[in-house]
Amino acid sequence: MAEELISENAGKTSGHLTKSLLAVAFLSSFGSSMLYGYNLAVVNSPAQYIKAFYNETLFERHDRTPDDHLLTVLYSVTVSIFAIGGMTGALLVGRLVTKYGRKGTLVRSTMLVFVGGALMGFSRWFRNPAMVITGRFITGVHSGTSALFLRVMTPPIQLRSFRCFGNFPGLRMCQLDIKSERLLFLTQEEHWPLLLALVVFPTAVQLMLLPWFPESPRYLLIEKGNIHATIAALKWFRSKGDIQAEIEEMQEEQRSLSSIQTLSVGRLLMDSCVRWQVITIVVVNIGMQLSGIDAIWFYTNDIFRNAGIPEPHIQYTTVGTGAIEVIAGMLGCFTIERVGRRPLIIGGFLFMGICCAGITVSVLHQAQIPFMSYISVGCVIGIIAGFCIGPAGVPFLITAELFKQSHRPSAYTVAGCLNWLSNFTIGFVFPFLQEATGPYCYLIFCAICFGVAIYAIFIIPETKNKTFLEISQMFASRNKIPSEELASNGHLKMALMNGYGTLGIHEEK
Repeated sequence: MAEELISENAGKTSGHLTKSLLAVAFLSSFGSSMLYGYNLAVVNSPAQYIKAFYNETLFERHDRTPDDHLLTVLYSVTVSIFAIGGMTGALLVGRLVTKYGRKGTLVRSTMLVFVGGALMGFSRWFRNPAMVITGRFITGVHSGTSALFLRVMTPPIQLRSFRCFGNFPGLRMCQLDIKSERLLFLTQEEHWPLLLALVVFPTAVQLMLLPWFPESPRYLLIEKGNIHATIAALKWFRSKGDIQAEIEEMQEEQRSLSSIQTLSVGRLLMDSCVRWQVITIVVVNIGMQLSGIDAIWFYTNDIFRNAGIPEPHIQYTTVGTGAIEVIAGMLGCFTIERVGRRPLIIGGFLFMGICCAGITVSVLHQAQIPFMSYISVGCVIGIIAGFCIGPAGVPFLITAELFKQSHRPSAYTVAGCLNWLSNFTIGFVFPFLQEATGPYCYLIFCAICFGVAIYAIFIIPETKNKTFLEISQMFASRNKIPSEELASNGHLKMALMNGYGTLGIHEEK
């Protein structure tokens, strides 16, 4: 029966994106990873109203006006608690995907958005600041689940040009920054809770449409072993072409995975054979968040205000930066396979470092030289563009390419936790850092950016079109492993599954 179903689609293998594939890719990110960017940026515009709300409610409850330090702490917690929720979601995603599947996880996680959105939307009505903070945490759990899930979701081998799908979350977070600033009518004091709760609308669209799409064919075959459902799903996603090759690829991956034991995080960190690969993902993921990009996203309006931009012009300046984000994100997405990972990550961090130094210089001299305020704006745009071109997506891509299948889940766990933890650190610490050091705080980000770029120059190899064995050989001398031992106990062959590659062990006959 299965053979008959396959033969109906026999013919030339389809190597093009279909409307069905594009629809499910867009819908999956529309109500999930796109909200990551919205939630990062949405607290930016109504910041003064949120602080005023905290001030009013604390006065009502305790009959005294809180000092500025306490308000700064509360607002910093409001901004950064989203990252703690994200880290929680990243830790849960593996179990959820195994239990419920790709589509099932996305559909079930939408409930978190409705709960979080309701808490934030009604917070002013109930006069309860804790509802805002709790809602931010819950939406963070959703973003941590969906963002990490979509970063590791990859296309079939025939669609190699679509491998930049892994970069789309970075592009989505840029696009939603524009949308938050376009809704200027909601940035009025009485409407700011609605601005925070607006996340429920794209999620509702996803919830209505996504259940009509099939489950991931790879999940149906590898996790569930349901060949009939797999064939039906593949035929739905690609109405024409031979799906036999894809089924054979998934079956080979299934056989290889059955002989592979997944390493725990602890064993991954103790494995000397991948020590420098682990150090690499630690450096690039921490550097990605501590580069200053989160400070830019969280506090864009404050940065422009400090740069001397007139208050009425700030919202339009922020919209302009959002447009640059989209362009830079698309450029990085569609050039990563041509240029390679290493040049993008080196160039991105170097450019960000130069722009961070530029902000410090321009802010220090803008009182004497008026046009320096425009230099500040240009440097902010430069930081965002540099990030979206390279550091936004490359760390997640090379995490998959540096590790074989047995190490990869734990590697993603480490990378995701470090990413979110660094995000929380910047969101919470930046206001105090800015108060203590003024414009010199950007020199710290400058040093971090240059440090990551130097590390990439001397340590990180180019992984484009390289098998896991080839990449392991590049790190062999640093890990103090003789290269001949990498191929012991049989020939290691890289079966290029999903555009990333899955390790299979083929014994010599």
